[in-house]
Parts: sequence; structure tokens; C-alpha cells
Amino acid sequence: MNPLASVFITAALIFYSVGVWGERIVGRLRWWNLVFFTLGLVCDSIGTGLMFDFAGGMTLDVHGVSGLAAIILMVIHAVWALVVLLRGDESALRNFHRFSIFVWLIWLIPYFSPMFFAISA
Repeated sequence: MNPLASVFITAALIFYSVGVWGERIVGRLRWWNLVFFTLGLVCDSIGTGLMFDFAGGMTLDVHGVSGLAAIILMVIHAVWALVVLLRGDESALRNFHRFSIFVWLIWLIPYFSPMFFAISA
């Protein structure tokens, strides 16, 4: 395991969690949430790239497939947050957290799956 990859993936967890749960606690999507979503996406992408180099590419297991799905969802999430913020629709701004929490929960699968599989092995 590349230790630098772990640093970036953990930074992604922190940034993404601050963005998602900050939005949920405040009760409304704000621009700073998008900044944290994006920082989480960037860190996750860098960490994933470092892991790909270490592992020799993507693995077709729970971790690899859910990790790819999570990054795709994070991109969709960030783009949709930008659209919602630009439109300024108050209802969408107040309800966006539902999508955020869904994406965050999906993102946790590839984050924690290596630990669960290492414990069960």
C-alpha cells in the first residue's frame, strides 16, 4: 500500500464529510460546501491514481468497482451542486443534502471495504 495514497484518501474523507455534513447541519447548500465537495473529489482522485499505480490498474472486485462508481457519483454530485447554486432555487438548495448523504454513503463503501476484507481474511 502506498502511504501517500492513504493520506490523500483520508483527506478526501475529511473534506467530503465536512462538505456533506456541514450542508446537512446548516440545512442549505452553500458555496463553501461545493468547495469541500471539490477538495474531496480532487484528493480522492489523486489517492485513487496513486493506488492504481501501486496495484497495476483497477481491480474488478467490490473495492475497485465501488471506488469507480463513487468517483463518478462525486463528479455528478459536484456538477449538480454547481447547477443548484447557480439556479438559486431555495427548495433545491434546502433539499440537496439528501443527494449529498446518498453519495457520501456510497463513497464509504470503497473507503472501508479494504478493512472489512482484511479482517475477514
